[in-house]
Amino acid sequence: MTSYDDARPSGCTPFEEELMNAMNRFANSADSPEFDAPGIVRRTRRRRTVGIAAVAAALIAAGGGTALATSVGGGSDSGPAASRTATTSDATTMLYGEDPTIPIDFAGWSIDSAKTYMLKTQTKVGTITKKAVKGCKPTSVIGVNPHAPKIVKNGDTVDFTVCAG
Repeated sequence: MTSYDDARPSGCTPFEEELMNAMNRFANSADSPEFDAPGIVRRTRRRRTVGIAAVAAALIAAGGGTALATSVGGGSDSGPAASRTATTSDATTMLYGEDPTIPIDFAGWSIDSAKTYMLKTQTKVGTITKKAVKGCKPTSVIGVNPHAPKIVKNGDTVDFTVCAG
């Protein structure tokens, strides 16, 4: 045992000094961790984007394309819900796409809204025939060709029959 009178100048025993030196050597030899912050941010953004895309795809698939067909239709007075006639049939329904097909009912759409939709689906507008039908809104679609159960794909031509008034 040592007394306080003959204490060492450092205030430590040789064992304590050696322990401190060993701990300092260990602390100074370890490399600091490297973080790739830009890479982490890119991965996080990519995962977020993929997640949002997956949710959007699930919503579109669950909706069966109905929301797409009604939202592309046009303004408040030209969309299919606003001017739909009471009698709808396969004569005004177009099956678009491959697998799965999206049914689009053009009944009551204005011809301008139908043309806009055709541009968005990359299909061609064929001949537009006017037909006098009682009780329909002028220039509203009353028939499409080809119609359900035939399937229309990108690049196909679709003929329309509109109400003459």
